[in-house]
Order: sequence, then C-alpha cells, then structure tokens
Amino acid sequence: MASPALSQASTAFEIDAPQVQDEHKSTKRHMLLRRAKEVATSQDVLLFLIAFRILNALTIRTFFQPDEYFQSLEPAWEIAFGANSGAWITWEWKNQLRSAIHPAIFAAVYRLSSELSNVLRLTPEYRAELFLAAPKATQAVIAALGDYYTWKLGERVYGKGSSEAWTVLFLTVISAWQWFCSTRTLSNCLETTLTVIALHQWPWHWSLEATGNEPADEYGLREDCGQAEELANSIVLAASAVVDRLYYQQWTFPPLRFLYFNLAQSLSVHYGRNDWHYYLSQGYPLLLTTFLPFALVGLYHSLSPPNPASTTATLLTTNIKRQLATTSLLVPFILSFISHKEVRFIYPLLPPIHILSAAPFTSYFSLFLTSHPFPTTTTNRNRKTPKRILLTLLLLINILLALFTTSLYQPAPLTVLTYLRSRASHHHPQQHQQQETTTTTTTTTIAFLTPCHSTPWRSHLIHPSLKAWALTCEPPLHLPPSQHLTYRDEADRFYAAPSNWLTVNLGKPPKNAHEQVLRLKALEAVNAGVAWD
Repeated sequence: MASPALSQASTAFEIDAPQVQDEHKSTKRHMLLRRAKEVATSQDVLLFLIAFRILNALTIRTFFQPDEYFQSLEPAWEIAFGANSGAWITWEWKNQLRSAIHPAIFAAVYRLSSELSNVLRLTPEYRAELFLAAPKATQAVIAALGDYYTWKLGERVYGKGSSEAWTVLFLTVISAWQWFCSTRTLSNCLETTLTVIALHQWPWHWSLEATGNEPADEYGLREDCGQAEELANSIVLAASAVVDRLYYQQWTFPPLRFLYFNLAQSLSVHYGRNDWHYYLSQGYPLLLTTFLPFALVGLYHSLSPPNPASTTATLLTTNIKRQLATTSLLVPFILSFISHKEVRFIYPLLPPIHILSAAPFTSYFSLFLTSHPFPTTTTNRNRKTPKRILLTLLLLINILLALFTTSLYQPAPLTVLTYLRSRASHHHPQQHQQQETTTTTTTTTIAFLTPCHSTPWRSHLIHPSLKAWALTCEPPLHLPPSQHLTYRDEADRFYAAPSNWLTVNLGKPPKNAHEQVLRLKALEAVNAGVAWD
C-alpha cells in the first residue's frame, strides 16, 4: 500500500499511485543493478562464470558432433593409458592431420583422475563417473575463460563498467548456442576461447596514426618492434612441434597436412556438401538465434564511415569495431568456397559478434540498461511495456532452446552407453576393479551397427571389460579424386544390404563372450533394441 505522503504527492502532480509505485520499484531495481556493477570485481565475475559453466557442462545429456570425442577424448585416452587401452584412433590421427596439443590437455586430466581415484579407492561406478566429469569440468573452465575475456574485450571497446560491456556479458551468458556448445570438448571451443583472449591482448593502438614523437611506419601508423610478440609466437610454434613430435614419433606439421588432405585431395566432401550461402543462411542464425537482428545492426554501424572529428579514444573504439566486423564477414566469405561447411567452423567469430551486437541491443533496451531507466510519464511507461515483453520473450526463447538442445535433442547416444556400462558392471563386477590398460579374461563385445561415429567410444565405455567394434566411414585415401563420388565406405555398404553384409562379415559371435548388437529401427533386416545373450 502506498504511504499517505506518496498518495498526496501523486495527487498533487496528477500521477496515479500505481505509476509512482512502478517508478519506485524500477528505481530500486536499477539502483541494485548499478550497485552490483560497482561492487563486482573481475574475480567475482570469473568465479561466477566458472561455476555457471561447470553447471552447464554437467547437465548436458545430448550428442552433437563425433569430433567432440574422436578428435579429443579418444586420442587423449590413448595418450594417457597406452595404445592397448581400447581408444578408437581415426584416420586423421594415423595420417598426422591433427595437432596433439588439444588431446594432450585431456590426457593430463585422465591421468590425474586415475591417480585420484586410486588414492581415494573409488568404486568402479564412481571411478567411471569421475572419468566422465573431469573432461567436462576442464572444458567448462576453458569456456568460462572465453566468456570472461569476451566481457573484458567488451570493456576495452566500450569502456570499463559501461552498460554496453555488461550487455556483452549478458549476451554470452544467455546465448543458447553457448549453453549448447561451449562446454563440449571440441577443438573449436578451445579455438574460440584462445581467439577472444588473443583479441583482448592484441595491441589495437597499432591501427591508429602515430602522434608526436612516436615512431611511424611508411603508412603513418604506429610502429612497434614486436619483439615480445615474435618471441611468444616462436615459443608456441616450438611447443606445438615438440608435442606433435612426441605423439607421432616423427617431425610433422599437421596444419599443412590437413590442408593437403582436405583441400588439395577434396576428402572433406566425403562428410557432406553445403550450399555457398550456408554460413549466412544457417551458420550465423544458429549462432545468434534471437540476437541476429542486433548483430546485423551492429555490423552495419561498425562498417559505416567514422566521424573525422572523433577523439583518439572514440577513433580507437571505431577502428576495433570495424576490424571485428570486417573479420566477421571476411572469414565466412572465404570458408564459403569450401564445399564442406559446419556452423562450428565460424564459432570463434561469436564473441566478436556479441561485442558488435551489444551497442544496438543496449540502445534499443536503454530504458532497462541505463542508470536512470524509469519513465516519468504515463506515455513513457506505456512505451516501455512492449520492450519489456520483447526482452522477456528473447530470454525465454534462448532458455528454452538451451534446455531442449542439451536435454531432449539426441540424448540416446549417451544414454545407451550409460546403459551398457551398468549392464557390464552387473555381468562382470570383478573385472571393473582392474585398471584401464588391464587385459581382462572375460569381456562383453558390443557391435554398433549404426551410422559411423554415432556414439562416443572408450571415453564413455571406460570399463576395460567392455570391448566394441563399429561400422567405419574412412574416406577414400587410396583413390584418385575422380573416383571419390562413387566411393562407398563400410557403413554405406552395410545400409545398402544389411542382411547380406551381416552374413558375409559378422558370422556367429564367439561362444565364450557376451555379444550385443546395437541396431537402428530403420533397419528392416534386424530388430530394434539391444540384445543380450
């Protein structure tokens, strides 16, 4: 109930009591928000983001991309526990197309988890849960660092403590794509974090004209000897070369081999072709969802000619935004010439796009995001209501998308492995007391008659008594490009004639082993489900 003084004041100024109450509520709410911004330190924000992303990682129950496992956790398992540990090493690793740096991170996590489980004498079930959770928590920290440096780069662009900088943090936290993808163990997720850290550390002032006695290059821009940067680059390249030498047991340069196999030999098209406009019509809409209109406005404004009378600080901000916008358009343009496209290939551009989106987003919802946002008239209050509804709708759409894609969309590939682990523990409880590299006397063999790499592998099978094989889909490495279109891998041949393939290749299962076959309902030749002896 409004106080007498409040009622008298509202009557004297011809303002209805509900309006005054709304204004006081709005004032109080925004005072709290402003106070939170003032007292929040960088450490507070980072700790919040780490906790938020760990929660994010541990609640994901769905399958996205095979590379989440086969280009990171599988080679990591092999590095940690040896070649006989049951990891599935795909053709890219056998042909030295991938750098071992990324899986080496998770290999260290696996070794530490193994030692910790031994010290704590965990039961096989808890040991398996630790092996599942440890890589997720590690990637969650990496994702949190990406969020943190996106916010810090936003502060560098718009100013420390500015509404636009806080909007950048809001956009990356509420993003449905970030919740769906950032905590997965894809190399693209690590690339995204490293990219935004590099952008934050980048000496953007080099793009400004030299003033006073500052050394200038031939174009009049600020000159810097770059000795520290050259040293850092040399250290990174040397470390990469050493790690790859240790893994492959010979000197090699994976990026060059990757380009040769996927571009010169066109092997990437074996995994699909996409339209030339994929990144514009599908890529950016998937990354940005409801924030796409603000991104388009931000790109347009960032590429507009700057005001020649701008101050040095304003000019620097304009230059940073223009370079981010140019990169955000140039990279998809170049990648569009490659037939095989995936949205995660442009994922490292999402933080810069969030930064460019922050200014138009803050401007449009300024009544909520400025220091004095509450209206003083009935007209302004009515104008505020549609934007409040729109903002709520944008939040709900992202939240619902995030929950759907991480809880309900494609959970079966992970659920079935949880089921297989539990069944194997029931059949061979004594076997699971052994280490990951131990040779077991009694095994359960699992046959995955599914599309290639439809489920995780050793990183989720975990128990040494669980052995498995699956249909393969290796590209035609031995064929010339002219024969690539007619090539059919093992999975293709199986789906073309399931009964014949089973008769010729599978035969009868060993009598001394439990045999399971994971099948798809679409196959008419076999029944759906998982069958045990």
